[in-house]
Amino acid sequence: MTGHSLMRPEQTAVGRTWTRVMGAVTWLKSTYEANPPGERDDGGRAYVTLEHKIAYAMDALPRGVDVCWVHYTKSQSLISFSVVCCLNHHHPGLPCPLPPA
Repeated sequence: MTGHSLMRPEQTAVGRTWTRVMGAVTWLKSTYEANPPGERDDGGRAYVTLEHKIAYAMDALPRGVDVCWVHYTKSQSLISFSVVCCLNHHHPGLPCPLPPA
C-alpha cells in the first residue's frame, strides 16, 4: 500500500515534499515527460492521456488519495512514480515523516 511508504522517513526529501497540489502535479508531469510511455506497434493508445492523468491527480490529491503513475517507456523499461499524501485518506493514523513547516 502506497501510504505505508510514510513509515520510511529515510526516503523523504524536502525537495519532494509539497504543501500545494500543483507542486506535486508539476513533479508528476515533469517525471512523465522525462520518461514518456512507449507506443504500441499498431499505433493504438496504450495509456490514458497525460491530460487525463493530471485531471485525476488534481482531483485525488486534495482529498488525501495517493496518485501512482506506471507505464512502460520507449525502451520497454517499467517506470513507476507516486505522490503519497500526508495526511493520507486511507491511513489517517500514519504520521507525516516530514511535515510541512
